[in-house]
Amino acid sequence: MLQPRLTKVEPIAQMKLRLYYETGEVRLFDVAPYATGSWYGMLQNDGYFNRVALLPDGSGIEWPEGQDVAPHELYENSVEIKRTA
Repeated sequence: MLQPRLTKVEPIAQMKLRLYYETGEVRLFDVAPYATGSWYGMLQNDGYFNRVALLPDGSGIEWPEGQDVAPHELYENSVEIKRTA
């Protein structure tokens, strides 16, 4: 399944991301299960976690050192919390 494009990503408390999609969906994704090991473990640092960025084409997200989560995982493993217009 192709995921809709992301339009915005917002880090929020407790290692969660609020994801905004072109469809108007707003979804909540829990990053905590991914934040293990030395490389992904860097996401446990709030300052670093908050530096998450949207990829220019809206296909996904990443952090400064290259950590990312596959777009299909972001969509399929998140919970819809709101739908706008």
